[in-house]
Formats: sequence, structure tokens, C-alpha cells
Amino acid sequence: MSTAPRLTALDALHRSLGATMTDFAGWDMPLRYASERDEHNAVRTRAGLFDLSHMGEITVTGPEAAAFLSYALVGNIATVGNGRARYTMIVQEDGGIVDDLIVYRLGETEYMVVANAGNAQTVLDALTGRVGGFDAEVRDDRDAYALLAVQGPESPAIMKAVTDADLDGLKYYAGLPGTVAGVPALIARTGYTGEDGFELFVAPEHAEALWQALTEAGAPHGLIPCGLSCRDTLRLEAGMPLYGHELTTALTPFDAGLGRVVKFEKEGDFVGREALRAAAERAETAPPRKLVGLVAEGRRVPRAGFSVVADGKVIGEVTSGAPSPTLGKPIAMAYVDAAFAAPGTEGVGVDIRGTHEPYEVVALPFYKRQK
Repeated sequence: MSTAPRLTALDALHRSLGATMTDFAGWDMPLRYASERDEHNAVRTRAGLFDLSHMGEITVTGPEAAAFLSYALVGNIATVGNGRARYTMIVQEDGGIVDDLIVYRLGETEYMVVANAGNAQTVLDALTGRVGGFDAEVRDDRDAYALLAVQGPESPAIMKAVTDADLDGLKYYAGLPGTVAGVPALIARTGYTGEDGFELFVAPEHAEALWQALTEAGAPHGLIPCGLSCRDTLRLEAGMPLYGHELTTALTPFDAGLGRVVKFEKEGDFVGREALRAAAERAETAPPRKLVGLVAEGRRVPRAGFSVVADGKVIGEVTSGAPSPTLGKPIAMAYVDAAFAAPGTEGVGVDIRGTHEPYEVVALPFYKRQK
């Protein structure tokens, strides 16, 4: 028996704007409002407004909150400063990635873990299962927040019109409490588009008023509402992984080229340490496959699951693929055998319905904004 998808606090507003809705990780979410290409380009050149209320917020509090999170996750949470954020992961005992996360330190003994929508319950269950023995409490706060994001080069100017918070002092991967358009919010600067931008965690009952205020403030700057479709092409161009595509329980952070998030030097044990140590050694001596970028020479678009080929053999698999509005060509991320991973490697193609379409191997990301 299927259950009805969950609705965000902005559901009626999205429908009034003519959004095409889709079921995403059990939530009814806006896929696009009009043209996904226009929405993508707006974020790259001006600004876009997103509803990200499907993300999962989990609060961890208590005297041993930092020690607990350093045990439960692969990162060293004890070194996260007040008001800062850290990209990290939670893994299984065998090192397989359960989810990639952002952890915000909200106070001396208070942290907020933000999980991907499809994994939020799994992460909550894992944290709850690992907290025993620590003087810390894990709380499900998914219903306590709506999450809006303003992304794009015009986002600082738009935000400054609706808040007197110190945005200039707010660094990348940081968060501070403030008031935005009269609404209490946690203002964060941790985007997923490759552009500068802000995420606003607010009470669900304030979400619509905040959306309208941002829309009004953003109008002179070319801000438009944006859906999940352009969010995917934006993060793909920026070389950012998506759980279920570039990250899975079958891969360790080292397999995914993200071994830097694993902090072996931190105090105490942590879940997956031994398996990850072995994975780190394997990655150093004989990496099985590496994550690379592929740029099409033709017009056919690769999709997740398509085989990457060379010399008539399968050498890898596409994890994400789409037309790139910024490059004007189809692009993909793929795991390929290490021998074919160097940028410029010749003879690499993607099997698209029986035809081996030529692709150029490039370093990630495909796009990097000018600072």
C-alpha cells in the first residue's frame, strides 16, 4: 500500500505558481516552474529561489554531543567552531556510505545534522542506535523546519535587502541566527549549485511570508523560483555528488574520491574506522575506479547506469548525466577504471542504446564560479 507524499509548507504556493510537481524521496516537490534551462541560467547569472524543506534536520544536544558525533560520523566534529558547518559522512561498519551530511554547530553543546531527504530516517535511526554511552540526545526536528535557499551571484544583494545580519562576515560553510524579513532564521552559507548563496532554516508557519518577501526583494535582481530539475544540472556542472548516484553503501568515501572527509587523527574510535583504513590503503595502491567528468562530442545525453566503454570493453558506469546549459553540451559523471581516468584519455565512449558515442574525459568540476 503506497502512502501519499509529504507536502512542504509551501505546497499551495508552488501550485499557484504553476509548478510541475514530482514525488521525490517521499515528498511532493516542484520539479520546474517553467523552463528548467531558464531556471538554471538564472542561478548561474542572477539568482534562484528554492524550497528545500524535504531535507532532514536532526538536532544533537548534550555535554558529549561533539564526542558522540565524532564517534558516529567520519569527521572530527570536535574541531567545528561555534557558528561553523562541516561537510561529512556517516558510514556503515564496513565503510559503505549511508549518507553525506552537513553538521552545523549551533551552540556550545548543540549541533544540527542535515541529511538528504531519502536518507533522513536511516540517518536518524543510525544516530539513535549509536548514542548509547554518550551524554547526548538525538532529536528528530524534521517537522520543526522549512528550508528555503537563495542561490546565485545576486543572492548577497537580495539578502541584504531583507536582513541586517552580518552577511559579509558569514563565511562559506557557516551559519548564524538572524532575522530575515521579520522572520527568525538560521542563515547558512552552504550551497549545492556551485554559486554563492544562502540557506534559511525557519519555522514552517513562516515559510510562505519569507518566500514572498524574498520574491519581492529579488525581483529587481532577476530572481525566479527554481525546481529540483535545475538543481540537479547545477550540482552536476559543479561536480557535486548526489546520494544514490555518486554515493552509495557499496562505496566508501575513498572509492568516491572523498577520503579527505575521513579524519583518522581524531581522538577515540569511530564507526567504520578499520574498514576505512583498509579502503584508504587500497585507494593508494590500486584504486579500482575513479570518478571523472565526461563531455560529449555529439548531442546524445548519457544517463545514470549507461556503460562507459573503451577498446570494445566496459570500463565504467555513468552515475549522473544531463545536458549542460552552461557548456552547451551533454555531460556526465562516471566511475571508470583508473587506467582511463586521466583527463584527455582517448578512445573513451558511452554506450547509448547500442551506439558507442565518443566522450572526452575531463577533471571535475565542469564549472567553477569566478570568485
